[in-house]
Amino acid sequence: MSDRLMKAAKDRIENSYSPYSGVRVSAALEDDFGKVYTGVNIENSSYGLTICAERSALAAAVTDGARRFTNLLIYSPDAKPVPCGACLQTLSELCPAELIVSIVGPDGTVEEHTLHELLPMRFSTED
Repeated sequence: MSDRLMKAAKDRIENSYSPYSGVRVSAALEDDFGKVYTGVNIENSSYGLTICAERSALAAAVTDGARRFTNLLIYSPDAKPVPCGACLQTLSELCPAELIVSIVGPDGTVEEHTLHELLPMRFSTED
């Protein structure tokens, strides 16, 4: 886990819009040039329209022209963040199976997985 990614995620956590769950989540996504893009969860009363922090960070990166990524850190001071299937499938569109995903909850414990470990039977551009 990169301290730089952790700082970026913590710096953005207060921008989370999470009035329904009360669980703030932020994400920091690093491209292959070392640039970091952040995102936060944006909840909606129609839950299916909620935007997860991971997809928010990916959208910021793609908007800036980034297309290749190496690391993702997901952080919440409120509960252990667990990437949902929608986030993982969206990440799999532009991220390699070897993407390192670091998950950090309120106790500071870091779990690291690859995207492939979290979503082994993903759709990819090869499909």
